[in-house]
Amino acid sequence: MPDLFDTPSAPQSPTNAPRPLADRLRPQVLADVIGQRQVIGPDSPLGVMLASGALSSIVFWGPPGVGKTTIARLLAHETDLHFVQISAIFTGVPDLRKVFEAARMRRQNGQGTLLFVDEIHRFNKAQQDSFLPHMEDGTILLVGATTENPSFELNAALLSRAQVLVLERLDLTDLELLAQRAEKELGRGLPLTGPAREQLLEMADGDGRALLNLIEQVAAWKIDGKLDPDALQKRLQRRASQYDKSGDAHYNLISALHKSVRGSDPDAALYWLARMLTGGEDPRYLARRITRMAVEDIGLADPQAHRVCLDAWETYERLGSPEGELALAQAVTYLALAPKSNAGYAAFKEAMRAAKTTGSEPPPKIIRNAPTRLMKDEGYGAGYEYDHDAEEGFSGQNYFPDGMKRGVYYVPKERGFERELKKRLDWFVQARAKRQAKGD
Repeated sequence: MPDLFDTPSAPQSPTNAPRPLADRLRPQVLADVIGQRQVIGPDSPLGVMLASGALSSIVFWGPPGVGKTTIARLLAHETDLHFVQISAIFTGVPDLRKVFEAARMRRQNGQGTLLFVDEIHRFNKAQQDSFLPHMEDGTILLVGATTENPSFELNAALLSRAQVLVLERLDLTDLELLAQRAEKELGRGLPLTGPAREQLLEMADGDGRALLNLIEQVAAWKIDGKLDPDALQKRLQRRASQYDKSGDAHYNLISALHKSVRGSDPDAALYWLARMLTGGEDPRYLARRITRMAVEDIGLADPQAHRVCLDAWETYERLGSPEGELALAQAVTYLALAPKSNAGYAAFKEAMRAAKTTGSEPPPKIIRNAPTRLMKDEGYGAGYEYDHDAEEGFSGQNYFPDGMKRGVYYVPKERGFERELKKRLDWFVQARAKRQAKGD
């Protein structure tokens, strides 16, 4: 798929043929590319490579419409390399062999090849491996483009031979600059009020190509005066949010939701919950993750939080969407404002770690059951004190394996209900020490 300002591989159309606005505005030099200064600026990785004349293989990772193909094409121009573009969607092994053979012939004639592979993550491991020898011997300089996390989608051998550069979605300042270039090309301003113009930029959702397509639609309208946001909204469909329920965005957004709850920010938590729901996330998945947040980050500081989440989950099951989503939103709000403690979570992790290292240690005999005479003769249950008969209902016996150092796993916080639990725990610790001192 062509990227922002990309030049199609087909022959150029006649000069009098209509050309899309994005095609007319494509940059001719890297300095004209909007945004991505962190990648193409003078002190950026690409800037340093070009200045030193030592361009290496690269993988561009970023959302659609931010200039991946454009930058790749301009790199070929800057370095006098022959530019070849393929898409992993439409290219098979026989096609790759032809590309590599042509690059080899080109190299023998003194011409290098910059091979741009769009959607490179769609190649399987074997296809990705086929690039390696040609990258190593200099037959091709690979520039890949992907919207997916390279750590998960590209194999380690390819990543070790290419530098991953992250391209970011265009911010409103970048999009405004792009809009101004479009108006200059069109020879007139857009018929929008200030708020409507800002709404148009937001509709593009960081995608420069999408913005130019929207501008082209607006510029074609035959209207008098300027449209306000409501009128614009009626005429244009907002661009669908970029969200893949199995991709990198999914994990980024659930992480943002979880950390907003942990950080006691109900507004941010509700925003990320709404982002996931509008992106098409399964509310049941969110209900499960929200319940996990209650167990992991609120814990016994507010024992009711767990129940609130389960009730919200059940309410969603009964009401469905969209009404049931309100119950999930209320649970998220409750969690964000609840006292936080991970003491129970941390205690269980430590107990699991100890169990894995001492997993064969038997319980002390005093707390083993003795249902048979043989077991009684072996000392099972001998000396056990029934706590209900002990002073203050607490015997203070050792329940850890004999010879194992007593573990301290649960350390409650001075927050919420755990304040009370800490008082109780401190009392038991002191009482146990007194009982054991008497026993000694």
